Amino acid sequence: MPIGAIHVATIGLPGSTAPGSCGNGFDAIPITSPGTSGRALRPGGAIRARPPIDGGCIFAEQPTIAAPDATIIWGAAFDPTTLRVAAVPAAEFDSADALDPGDLSGWMTIVAERDGREHVVLSDGWRHIRLDVDAGSLAAGTPVVLRYDVLGLVSAQAKLLPLQRFLYLCRHHRFARTLFEPDRGIPRSILLLRVYDAERAGASQREIAQVLFGSDTDRDWRGAGDSWRSRVKRLAREARAMAAGGYRTLMRARAP
Repeated sequence: MPIGAIHVATIGLPGSTAPGSCGNGFDAIPITSPGTSGRALRPGGAIRARPPIDGGCIFAEQPTIAAPDATIIWGAAFDPTTLRVAAVPAAEFDSADALDPGDLSGWMTIVAERDGREHVVLSDGWRHIRLDVDAGSLAAGTPVVLRYDVLGLVSAQAKLLPLQRFLYLCRHHRFARTLFEPDRGIPRSILLLRVYDAERAGASQREIAQVLFGSDTDRDWRGAGDSWRSRVKRLAREARAMAAGGYRTLMRARAP
């Protein structure tokens, strides 16, 4: 249930940082325009968690919720940008280093496990920052100082950009566009979603081509090159592979 303005849900099974159940997330997702900078409005009421089974999400929304409104928390194993932190009571430190979780409540959703560990996503609907709170709590709503678990050479390098993004949000109360590279793969991902949804709805590949690429595809469907037919076949194969589990690689591909 919500604590203050922070959305909090409790996972029903222990050990939920293992790959979690979110289904494929591809059914009935409305088409959205990537790159919108406005703040996405959250659905009303508390966010409800579902028990993890197999999929990569610690917490996933209903697939009918529009992408900017959905709150999906990927497990750290699938989202390499996840920052591991410990939340220490702020009274033990200089106040300049303190974070009041309420200052970030407009972007924050927390999923808590039974052992008290918290999984946090901060999102404006298009960009996200992931935290795993290994000790202490952000859901309690009291000021804390965060200790960041950054180790090694290669591993530390991968965490620098996510940490910059988080610190910028804390200082300026907005996401830094310059720290989030445009995802050039979004148009193709949306196309794959549309192809997958159309196939599940019973559309033929020829019908899919007509809707996605226009009437010219009907005339050239069995032409000399069969280019439209081959293209839709490739898209359908890729869409089915993505739905069967390939989506798990998306977060890794976008890691800094």
